[in-house]
Amino acid sequence: MRTAPYDLGVDYGGDGFTVTGATPRLSWKDPQDRDIRFAYVVEAAIDGEDPVAAETAGRRLVAWPFAALRSGRRVRWRVRAAAPEAAWSAWAAFEAGLLEGDWTAAWISPAEPTVGSDGDPGFGRRGAHLLSGGFTLTGEVVSARLYSTALGVYTATVNGERVGTTELAPGSTSYDRTLYAQAADVTTALRAGENRIEIELSDGWYRGQVGAFRLPAGWGTELAARVELHLELADGIRRVVVSDDSWTSAPSRMTRADLMDGQTVDLSDAWEDAAAEAQPVRIDAVEAPPIDWSPAPPVRVVESREPQSLRPLADGVWIADFGQNASGWVRLADLGEPGTRTVIEYGEALDRDGDLTTAHLDSERPGEAPKRFVQRDEVIAGPADDAFEPRHTVHGFRYARITRHTASGAPGTMDAPSVTMQVVHSDLRRANAFACSDDDLNRLHEIVDWSFRGNAVDVPTDCPTRERLAWTGDYQVFAPTATRLYDVHGFSRKWLRSVRDDQLDDGRVANFSPDGRRIKHHLDDQFAMMTGSSGWGDAIVAVPWELYESYGDEQVLAENWDAMARWVEWALEKARTSRHHARVQASPEPQQFEQYLWDGTFHWGEWTEPRERDADGRRIDPIKDNPMAWFMADKGEVGTAYLHRSTATLARVARILGRDEDASRYAELADRIAVAWRQAYLHADGTTATDTQAAYVRALAFGLIPDELRERAADRLVELIRDAGTHVGTGFLATGHLLPALAETGHADVAYDLLAQRTAPSWGYMLDRGATTIWEDWEGIDEHGDAHESLNHYSKGAAIRFLHTHTLGLRQAEGSTGWEQVVIAPVPGGGLTWARGSHDGPQGTIAVEWRIEGERMRLRAEIPSGTTALVVLPDGDEHRIGAGVFETSAQLIETFHALNERTNA
Repeated sequence: MRTAPYDLGVDYGGDGFTVTGATPRLSWKDPQDRDIRFAYVVEAAIDGEDPVAAETAGRRLVAWPFAALRSGRRVRWRVRAAAPEAAWSAWAAFEAGLLEGDWTAAWISPAEPTVGSDGDPGFGRRGAHLLSGGFTLTGEVVSARLYSTALGVYTATVNGERVGTTELAPGSTSYDRTLYAQAADVTTALRAGENRIEIELSDGWYRGQVGAFRLPAGWGTELAARVELHLELADGIRRVVVSDDSWTSAPSRMTRADLMDGQTVDLSDAWEDAAAEAQPVRIDAVEAPPIDWSPAPPVRVVESREPQSLRPLADGVWIADFGQNASGWVRLADLGEPGTRTVIEYGEALDRDGDLTTAHLDSERPGEAPKRFVQRDEVIAGPADDAFEPRHTVHGFRYARITRHTASGAPGTMDAPSVTMQVVHSDLRRANAFACSDDDLNRLHEIVDWSFRGNAVDVPTDCPTRERLAWTGDYQVFAPTATRLYDVHGFSRKWLRSVRDDQLDDGRVANFSPDGRRIKHHLDDQFAMMTGSSGWGDAIVAVPWELYESYGDEQVLAENWDAMARWVEWALEKARTSRHHARVQASPEPQQFEQYLWDGTFHWGEWTEPRERDADGRRIDPIKDNPMAWFMADKGEVGTAYLHRSTATLARVARILGRDEDASRYAELADRIAVAWRQAYLHADGTTATDTQAAYVRALAFGLIPDELRERAADRLVELIRDAGTHVGTGFLATGHLLPALAETGHADVAYDLLAQRTAPSWGYMLDRGATTIWEDWEGIDEHGDAHESLNHYSKGAAIRFLHTHTLGLRQAEGSTGWEQVVIAPVPGGGLTWARGSHDGPQGTIAVEWRIEGERMRLRAEIPSGTTALVVLPDGDEHRIGAGVFETSAQLIETFHALNERTNA
């Protein structure tokens, strides 16, 4: 049994060891039931010097209590409670990275044709470059740290040995303002005599293709790398090897490297014979932002999966089915005889003939030919027994079509053990467990989890295939679910920095960040007209607030305050100064309340609601069929609802940050916006003007319906669901709120009926059609087996939060942060007889299990130190409990029996 603090950590990432800035924040957990603000003693030994100690208050994200760290300082630290004879924790360690002012290396760029010149192969077709530097060692090396970063994607080796386990370094950021470095311990790779550092550098996020239409990223035209090797020798001498004009640039065997389209590697002797001579690198040809250290965990290969089947399609052609849609690439252990060419094409679906298809991921817009979707890697075998692993690209796929022919053109051979799916994404720490008596709900939870994993490749993307962009609306929707599944604190803070970096001068928030299209510098672009949508831009308010509630991080509010306020002020100004054209036609003179309606600028709206069908049964796409009507439609109900929520949230943030005048002003504005929403969109009988499932869900979730009308609004929501055959009618924005809105208004039976639905649109339909991740379209695989849109889009999976908050019954109490107070109130239904789960929060692991045995529910809860819980049982009985194990049982009241019986029926 633990008696001392444990799980010590700091708010930075790292590969192999944690690397921080000058003033990291400290966190730990305490097995003893002490108040969260109890005093502790932190002791730190820096670079082997005598330990220093400081007393601190609290144990979560505690400010660094010592002098700011200098570059490379190595810290061992421990902590104990400030109490007599309190036990010390085990020692933990981290080190400061090479700080911005201490870098001495030059930025080195490869010798290559100027972008856009006749010699430039163009976007998606450029190869990688090999930047090399040598040095001589004459003494024994005690310690060696390699610090490196790049404008582009890079991999590093020292004497041919791979450096670190990070993939796709330096990661995706808004490169005009933010760039992260990586640090690695390379001591064992060095040797006496000649040594060589090599950096393989390709376009990556910096200069590669962006989005569905494969537009060139606008961060820069020159690739570059910066490298420093800090050595400590046995005789006490310290030495630094840097990238400089002695380094050379040569073409890489990676003859094509694009983060989206894929890469080609030529290992043959023919390439060796034709390779160009190395040339001097170019020095300081780029302007780069200050170098920093990331708060997020690195991207890694987190899992390897063998194919479930490797099926011949034709001579020399196979379809590999890995049984799971994921992000990553295929590794080939056997490349065949020298000269053999192997092509790997990746996708999410098979056509009716069992061949790979990616047609559902092609992109088109009016007046232009479709942009064909491609994910393709290629390798030519050499004389050595090499493996192939394409580390300068990443793909979304379940299936791979592998084509192999020898140098003579004859079909090659392939065996399943040589083919591996490498699952690649941010190495997030799992924070949840969930299981229940319904295998379909367990499977739904699993595919949502996979969908998030596949879209957590350094930033929270919409899909790992067609667009692979960190759309703000997607993460705004999913963040409250993400915090239940994984520790996304550092991952989300890193992404929010890009959102701030990309914010337009007028306060608008870009549709996605990092924004390689750099809309803030291209305000005449058509896409700029579609920037500033409710539900998307509101991520700058909603995501920091979710991080504050989940992790108790007040600093995340402070560092985003200015961006939050600028966004809300822009939206308020647009509400005051613009009106939707239909409202102008109805009444040229606005009513007083209309200054608080946000209906006069572009909104994406609810987005991807279930599609209606025409008389011939054809699915209607409102955007493709009549794009102007969709663009001009009045989406003020959505916009004004989000304006209310963001303004109200901003008032709470202001109060927490001690900005009392701002808090009062925004609270008053939020009230006025709510009144305006009711005047414009709510009828006296509790129905809404738009009368859609999404409108009622949003209004109930955002507190826009007055108490006296909530029951009628909820009843109308149920009517709409039943009229739709008990099918979901919501899209991106409202689906995550749908099930809780039903349960919290007395309609948990309807929520479970929706979860049990097997026909489209429903989650059960996805399961029955073999989904292994959540689809973008409710009918991603139609009744004919044809694929539509992305098959890995997590937004509609936000609904599984209900399984935690209501089915399991574990949620944070209103007003709590960092899981200091929780409510355990299971809402069984759907014929469930048991559920169990846990959440590993800042205080420790909270575990809940309940079972229905005859006429009683038995419940068990484990509460960590620093957390208190209110247990609410189905019979209304309440228990307030502290740390420890709690067990109880309760009579199941008739309501819950009836709920289960109705759902089973």
